[in-house]
Amino acid sequence: MASLLIPSHCITPHSVVSRTISPLPFWEATPLRDTRRCRSRPGRRPPAPPGLSLPAPPLGSVHLPARRSSARRCPAPTMQAAGRLRAAVLSAALLALSALALLLLPALRAGSALPPGLLEELRQRRRDLRRLEAGGKAEEGGLSCGDVRRAAGTATVLGSGFTKVVVRAALEGGGAVALKSVHGAGREVRQCEQRYGAPDGCRRLAAYKLLKEVTLLRLLRHPGIVQLHGQCYDSGGEPEAGVTAVLELGAPLEMIQLLQTPWEERFKICLGLVELLFYLAHSPLGSIVLLDFQPRQFVMVDGNLKVTDMDDASTEELSCEEDNDCTLDFPTKSFPLQCSSAGKCEGINEKRNLFNAYRYFFTYLLPHSAPPALQPFLSDILNATGNLRYGINETLRAFEKVLHLYKSGLYLQKRPILLKDYIFLRGFRTEEAEAYKCWPSYSHLGCLLSVHSPEEAAAICSSQPQCQSFIITQQRTWTGRPLASFQSSPTDLIPDTTAVVYIKRSASLGRRL
Repeated sequence: MASLLIPSHCITPHSVVSRTISPLPFWEATPLRDTRRCRSRPGRRPPAPPGLSLPAPPLGSVHLPARRSSARRCPAPTMQAAGRLRAAVLSAALLALSALALLLLPALRAGSALPPGLLEELRQRRRDLRRLEAGGKAEEGGLSCGDVRRAAGTATVLGSGFTKVVVRAALEGGGAVALKSVHGAGREVRQCEQRYGAPDGCRRLAAYKLLKEVTLLRLLRHPGIVQLHGQCYDSGGEPEAGVTAVLELGAPLEMIQLLQTPWEERFKICLGLVELLFYLAHSPLGSIVLLDFQPRQFVMVDGNLKVTDMDDASTEELSCEEDNDCTLDFPTKSFPLQCSSAGKCEGINEKRNLFNAYRYFFTYLLPHSAPPALQPFLSDILNATGNLRYGINETLRAFEKVLHLYKSGLYLQKRPILLKDYIFLRGFRTEEAEAYKCWPSYSHLGCLLSVHSPEEAAAICSSQPQCQSFIITQQRTWTGRPLASFQSSPTDLIPDTTAVVYIKRSASLGRRL
């Protein structure tokens, strides 16, 4: 770096001549010249005026000697001239310091500049975020940064992923929420640091994904999307600063546990997923695809399935020039799609979501232990979604048809009447002497199943050798169907004004009722 020099070769009480060498074109030293001339020996600095000590030239300075002149020597300075001299020297010194700062600034910036590749990724994510923000009207969450700070004191880690970490926190007024923030030790940040060697920039890059998720949760409102209760931005909300999202707390989705639940509850999960995909296909932002469609991206909230990770969602459909550009590939299947006149692969987002729902949810949750009369309808849904013969609109209609048949009991019309084999007593229930369990049951302690009517309960009891009686309880499922408790070896009858007990006639023989 070129050094700065403000040498003075001829200093008189009425003039200061300064010469500078600077690489900055926008800074020039303006010398103050006097009409009189003075003589100065080459290579020597003139004496300082009384009361003023001149600084030594800086190291590395270029000394430019004044021209030889036959002019007379300068007279002794006056007090007024000395004051002007001091002011001029101070002004020159301040100018030198300013120039030095300007010279050093590019070097400092160069040391802290982000790599071009990282800068481009940051710009791209910033553009995506702005496009989302312009796509609709966002709803604000109700919790503030103060609420977040107070809740964070009770936080316990729930889990961490590629980009984010989630903790459980208790609110002051009661209840619990999930706090989601950037995972500084996550794979995304670590891989970014390996590529670019810029920790701060890599955290900013990861923060944009969380900002995108917060923006989507503010714009999209659906029962199948986890609710955003609020968000907090450090340092005035700058994207590169810390961001914390306050979300509805849910339980991780456990497929093994879901397989052990009654079919009606599993059908509810699949129906809720289809309704969510229908909303995403027709959202205010256009068709939205969940690029990282995995069961781990969902949680259960009060028995309802909700998507909780939206940072990998996209509103862009694949661009194309011809149909060959629109092949939808999965590990076991590929589907050719059409390229629309607008240069987009028509319906690719919707179909990607639907096939992922088929392979991760429908195949496991729909068919097992379903009512036999509904099996043909469920098989048709599986075949149509597995081959993408159905779109999301047709799939939703098929699910709604199954729901109607199930709630109305129309699927029971061709079953034999078995209730005649039972006697019923209103205002009583039986005391269970020996409980038996069945699968899948709403209770782990006995056999508690959903039924449409006493006739269906009688058919279930008749198909189970252990069953001797059943009671239609006051409990209702999400479809409005009552729960029936099936029992073995009934003993005494206990008065219960809300109950009706049905006992097999064969079991009642020889008993006093």
